[in-house]
Amino acid sequence: MYTPEQLVVYPAQGVGVIERLERQEIGGQEAEFYIIRIFTNNITVMVPVNNAGSVGLRPPCSADEAQAVLDSLQDRTSFSGYSGQNWNRRYREYSERLKSASLLDVGHVLKELFLISGEKELSFGERRLLEQAMGLVTSELSCVLGRNEEELKAVIENFYADILAKPEKED
Repeated sequence: MYTPEQLVVYPAQGVGVIERLERQEIGGQEAEFYIIRIFTNNITVMVPVNNAGSVGLRPPCSADEAQAVLDSLQDRTSFSGYSGQNWNRRYREYSERLKSASLLDVGHVLKELFLISGEKELSFGERRLLEQAMGLVTSELSCVLGRNEEELKAVIENFYADILAKPEKED
């Protein structure tokens, strides 16, 4: 069970703080909820205490896990290209991964989208997923490693500097 003031990660939303526990009656049943304020967009979410694990609510990763994510972002050996897979299928797969409770899964989406952008121009939806993945990764790493989010974003972008430096492709 989490406690007020504790940092948690809510999948697809990012790092937040449990502001309080609240009891509410819903459908004639009393239930207890975590009231969580998400840092990146300052929204408040209510998560049923008895459902927290099934929705993927978790504490931030450890410093070792954070370093493993940074290492995995830098390692390009597992990428074989997007192999012509249509963007719609990738979009659905990546959207599901962003909802995962695993920061490594979110990091995988970030890495693949950066690497795909080196082979072709990303669709609007893919660019939005890349931004979302970058935000989720940098917010959690910032929290865990005590580093500035913008600094971490620059570090990650530097891993792909060769791709990001490519001139825009003309139609």
